[in-house]
Amino acid sequence: MSVFKITFYGGAQMPTGSNFLVEFGGKKVLIDCGLVQGEKYSIPMNRESFKYDTSSVDMLFVTHGHLDHVGRIPVLVKAGFKGIIASTEPTREIAELIMLDSMGVLGKEAMHTGEPPLYEEKDVLQAIHLWSIALEYEKPFIFKTKDEDAIVTFHDSGHILGGAIIEISYKGEKIAFTGDLGNTPSPLMKDTTELKDIDYLVMESVYGDRNHKDKDKRIEIFKEAVVSTINKGGTVLIPAFSIERTQEILLAFNELVESKQIPEVPVYLDSPLGINITRVYKKYESWFNENVKEIIKSGDDIFAFKGLVQTLSPDESRGIASDSRPKVIIAGSGMSNGGRILFHEAKYLPDPNSTIIIVGYQSVNTLGRRIVDGAKEVMIHNMPVKVNARLVNIHGFSAHKDSDNLVAFVSSIAKSLKKVFIVLGEPKSSFFLGQRLHEEYGLDIVIPERGDAVELG
Repeated sequence: MSVFKITFYGGAQMPTGSNFLVEFGGKKVLIDCGLVQGEKYSIPMNRESFKYDTSSVDMLFVTHGHLDHVGRIPVLVKAGFKGIIASTEPTREIAELIMLDSMGVLGKEAMHTGEPPLYEEKDVLQAIHLWSIALEYEKPFIFKTKDEDAIVTFHDSGHILGGAIIEISYKGEKIAFTGDLGNTPSPLMKDTTELKDIDYLVMESVYGDRNHKDKDKRIEIFKEAVVSTINKGGTVLIPAFSIERTQEILLAFNELVESKQIPEVPVYLDSPLGINITRVYKKYESWFNENVKEIIKSGDDIFAFKGLVQTLSPDESRGIASDSRPKVIIAGSGMSNGGRILFHEAKYLPDPNSTIIIVGYQSVNTLGRRIVDGAKEVMIHNMPVKVNARLVNIHGFSAHKDSDNLVAFVSSIAKSLKKVFIVLGEPKSSFFLGQRLHEEYGLDIVIPERGDAVELG
């Protein structure tokens, strides 16, 4: 009789929509419940009914607070889930902010389709009510089953604040779900924890087929792009994810401005969510790596510098357009598929003196992906917009491990692994990474499709 049964309800051969059901000892546990983002079929997929009995799920463990890992939790609650939700404390706080914030974008989608909103504020509040367990790294959590106890352990993924690799140990078998793995060494986060003695691994593959060639030079590339644009009198646009990327960009500006490597110009943080997430980051400074903690100890506010302007209200956001000075605008969303960045892109993408800096992964069928792929014209708010601005795509700011480092991550457990499931990546990335792991370590690799179920042990 098998020890674990896993069903891949999301995140299979796609980089978003993480949702895995694990059954063992007569219990049902979910790992993540995220939105599908970017794909042309994302809206109908997010509106699909869950393919499992939500009321029979005992517990939901959350790897981290990104929308593609938590965005359907209110929908899950709305559909009858009454179990317990567990994550690290920072993940719970970040998730509450991002779920409430996403209601605006989801509401606009609902208006276009004529359907009711995916979820309402009451569903978010109920989810937070059920989110009653906060776990710490390396402190085992006893999960009782019908026969013997399972042990759930969170390890630091190094991805974003509070991000975790989730390990479940039951009847002598261990399975680990990586969530997203951090681009170690990170400017802010501690290194990804090295795993030991894992039998089955469910791992991400966002950058499974390519490396971050500019990682060591990311600050130099970033500085050159900003300085050259300012010298031309242009505007620097940075579509930034509100979690981690915004804080890393603020840290970079703090260092460059204070060391006078770039001129002092207005740097607009035009993201209410980014501003609020940064407050959470400041609350959990003890979770940062030692280098950052030393900088903070010296008295430096790492997320503040001369010239920074935080625009919370819509009126403040619209007012940025009247500032004719050279400037920088950091705004969401990170893939330009909604949010305030669209207003600024409509204004400044046609300007050859301006620059758009891409600092993160751009999903297929997002506006950001079209810009990265070299589109000369894009549609914003149903209007054609010329793309004359300079494009600078800095892969080194990614919060994900690249192909070489994903392979290296597996090295510590390669001898114990019986099977590896490659998920959370575009098919070409997943298959490329799977082939590398098979050739390098002789591992049994599975690239599951959505809805696939496997029994293990």
